[in-house]
Amino acid sequence: MNTQVEHFFEKTQQWSEEFNLLRDIITENKSLEEEYKWMHPCYTLDGKNIVLIHGFKEYCALLFHKGALLKDPEGILIQQTENVQAGRQIRFKHIAEIITLKPVIQAYIREAIEIEKAGLKVEMKKVNDYPIPEEFQQALAQDQELNTAFYSLTPGRQKGYLFYFNQAKQSKTRQNRIEKYYQQILDGKGIDD
Repeated sequence: MNTQVEHFFEKTQQWSEEFNLLRDIITENKSLEEEYKWMHPCYTLDGKNIVLIHGFKEYCALLFHKGALLKDPEGILIQQTENVQAGRQIRFKHIAEIITLKPVIQAYIREAIEIEKAGLKVEMKKVNDYPIPEEFQQALAQDQELNTAFYSLTPGRQKGYLFYFNQAKQSKTRQNRIEKYYQQILDGKGIDD
């Protein structure tokens, strides 16, 4: 018994009934281990994340870590944002939805386990799939130290910067972001380090 998971279920108020029912459905599958990750109950197979229970103001959800690989014949999986590559959610607003979907949830969990056992992976975007904003391209061309430091970063860190710089709609905002993270790039750090 994981005390952090127990505490999560004990202290939850808004989605208490829904969370407990989702937990019961998930733990019917004896091959999954209940852990506590990212401040939520997470169910794993041989240490690999399969599904996580979490709640928001408007809904509670099951997050399938490799949900993009699930077949989703019911059309119920939701990509949280366009930038989420692997994870998919099934969202619930009422316990009745969970009760109705119980056989579907169980089937999706079984499929997620089979995906993990098969060693399948979600093909993630590569650094080259992210455009380099013109402002950053200019900065890299004008500053060899910045260029060397940026291309020495891990691909994940490079993607993080390119994604963040590209989110800005205005050129001035992109320039400000580049200036703000200039030293961090030189220091070999990612955007969240």
